[in-house]
Amino acid sequence: MDTAMLYALRDPLGIPAHPVIFLILGVVTFALHIAAVHVLLGSSALALRGSFSKQAHWRRLADAMVNTAKVAISVAIVIGVAPLLFVQVIYDPFWYTSNVLSAWWVIGFIFILIVATLALYLFYAMNYEIRTKKTRWTIAMLVALPLFLVVGFIMHFLSMQMLEPDKWLEWYAPGGIIDASGRSIHAWDLSRFSFFILLSAPVIGIWLFGYRRYLQGAGEQDSDYLEFVKRIATRLGVVGTAISLVLLVMWMKGLPDDIAGFATGIWPIATAVALILVAAYPLLLGKRLDQGMWGYTPILIATVGMIVVATMREAIRWVTLYGVHGYNPLDYKIVMDWYSTILFFVTFGVLGAGVLAYMLTLAWQAGQTEGTYTPSRAINRMGTVAIVLLLLWVAQYFGFGLWVAYK
Repeated sequence: MDTAMLYALRDPLGIPAHPVIFLILGVVTFALHIAAVHVLLGSSALALRGSFSKQAHWRRLADAMVNTAKVAISVAIVIGVAPLLFVQVIYDPFWYTSNVLSAWWVIGFIFILIVATLALYLFYAMNYEIRTKKTRWTIAMLVALPLFLVVGFIMHFLSMQMLEPDKWLEWYAPGGIIDASGRSIHAWDLSRFSFFILLSAPVIGIWLFGYRRYLQGAGEQDSDYLEFVKRIATRLGVVGTAISLVLLVMWMKGLPDDIAGFATGIWPIATAVALILVAAYPLLLGKRLDQGMWGYTPILIATVGMIVVATMREAIRWVTLYGVHGYNPLDYKIVMDWYSTILFFVTFGVLGAGVLAYMLTLAWQAGQTEGTYTPSRAINRMGTVAIVLLLLWVAQYFGFGLWVAYK
């Protein structure tokens, strides 16, 4: 497609801040989102595996993982809104066109995700005593997990379709006959999709190391179970990373000819190194894995690794849209909106940080306490501050809106 046409499809009102801000936030928030997705898929798979076992350790792990999954789905959905919005801001000609071409699937995405989430919660509700009782409604998880993969595939092919504007007309009117149904799937890359999905293995492995350290902090007495979790975590980390590296190579080998040189550039190499480091780090820690905060540092390293993966993904999009099609998101018209920009960072850095700090502190101290946990006065005060911050945010949101509407 002609570059001028791509520029003509931009929002004539421009964007409210510099494009670099949206690029950086898009990468960071996608990394956090995909990490939550990996935890969701990994914990769901482990819960399903444990539900078929009669072994006590697997039953206990299944109980922990189904609880993890029901939280991870909420985190994945909430955080997933952010990178989606940032893509829409600076890549709107591409993203909206891709959505229109497969509109049936875009709408179906919501309904499929709802069914998958309900199935997950049904499995959780029917198996709240899975450690000691027979698994019930296993079919619910057998429905939920594949549907999660379907919604992931929808996001995958929508992202792929936006990278091929030169084929949009052919897809919209094959053979000169307009197809406005929106039912077709036009572009996908199985190795790329598999790479992102199979990363859930090493990521959930890292998560298990943190889970194990959490149990140790609470005075867990079952050393056999701790060793069992460590063994599963190590296996998932090593084997999962090896498979992911193979898929990464396959993805890079399958890149289109016009960006084939990307495969030998810095970002695929950096991604491979990051993944190897993530898998090797818990092994390098040795006994320190069971000491103090060291047991949680693999999660920090994995987070950095996900940011590297997200950066490589964005670099491919940049090389494709700018290098091949001449579209430069950095020259988007800027109409600075200080209110929305400041509001975002205040929401993220003050409200979000305050509420998250309270929940993490509460969870941390509860996990480090044997028996019944009673929050201290300081912790209760943190909760009160979090609620006040939320109320203030809601008040300013509606207050400013009413002021603008009736000034």
